Amino acid sequence: MQPPGADVVVVRHGEIGTKSNHVGTKMERQLRENLAAMLADRGVDGEVEQRRLRLLVHTDDPEGATAAAADTFGVVSASPAVRVEPTVDAICDGLREAAREHYDGGTFAVSARRAGEQSAHPFSSTDVERDGGSAVWDAAEAAGVDPEVDLDDPDTEFFVDCREDEAFLFLEKRPGPGGLPLGTQDPLITLMSGGIDSPVAAWETMKRGAPVIPLYVALGDFGGVDNQARAVSTTETLAEYAPNRDVRLRIAPGGDAVAAIADAVEVGRMVVLRRFMFMVAEAFAADHGAVGIVTGESVGQKSSQTTANLAVSSAAVDLPVHRPLVTVDKTDITQRADAIGTFHESTIPAGCDRLAPDYPETRARREDIEDREPEDLRERARAVAARAEAVAGPATGGSWKDETA
Repeated sequence: MQPPGADVVVVRHGEIGTKSNHVGTKMERQLRENLAAMLADRGVDGEVEQRRLRLLVHTDDPEGATAAAADTFGVVSASPAVRVEPTVDAICDGLREAAREHYDGGTFAVSARRAGEQSAHPFSSTDVERDGGSAVWDAAEAAGVDPEVDLDDPDTEFFVDCREDEAFLFLEKRPGPGGLPLGTQDPLITLMSGGIDSPVAAWETMKRGAPVIPLYVALGDFGGVDNQARAVSTTETLAEYAPNRDVRLRIAPGGDAVAAIADAVEVGRMVVLRRFMFMVAEAFAADHGAVGIVTGESVGQKSSQTTANLAVSSAAVDLPVHRPLVTVDKTDITQRADAIGTFHESTIPAGCDRLAPDYPETRARREDIEDREPEDLRERARAVAARAEAVAGPATGGSWKDETA
């Protein structure tokens, strides 16, 4: 919902404001570049202006720009707004226009915020709320509407953000993902399974500013084309949140090594399989500047994800294994997948179910697993990583280090 004459979107961020001026300015610049890329990718004309603690998007398509901002990592909220002179009279005129167009009954409130030097305005935020509320009330009565004020939980809320040289009027604060701008951390390899969890883990990682390099270890005869297709599809959805990054899925052909695991290991097979995937990811990371591995594992969700088994799996590699969903319930993971758009294409059983033994290991011991797994497993993992290929699609770049050097 936007006020009449809206031609700017006020974009707010959160955690960036807690950083030092030096780091915060760089992060704001990264956020500006990411938002500009999102606008361009969606065909929305807009010029992004960087200001301390917020961005402004000057545009003729405030709805499109607001929607783009609300999908940009690091954005806390976005509001399509109209800019007026920072005077009580101009603000009240704008509120009257907004009330005529958008207030047709129910309760309302005016919430005002005034920033800048005390001497910049001969009025307080309370003055704006009082006089602005009267302007809305009068406009409603003139339109035959019976107004009612509710300052705690209004049906319609009119917002005023008054600065030293301008004021913004808006009617909504559309929530964004929050977090940090993508590209403000070093990249991580994300193991994509084709299931529900891994795309959500990747999205949560991106939300913390870390670009992801999605990697799918194909299981050969133990996997399926449908499962791989879902990994491709969910990765394409993730890429929509990062149009200026290379988020193409890489597929590593692990079928022969997986067959060797199936032949050699019965007890603890799924733990060995996870260790093999981590080995592939670590080898792949070495050639792609990645500093860690991301998985969608959650404690106790599967037999291979008990606390004991997670410890044995992580011990297969030197890189840290990040598990953003480690304490999240499956129902919550599913809801997040639906919210970010990856649920629909990731709702078939994973192909690795065919590998599960009749009696899975739930409390593996590292020395036992290392004795059981094929001696050449790490060499096989390096060979598989070297043969990984990216799914066809646009590849873009961008580096936090390059941009902030």
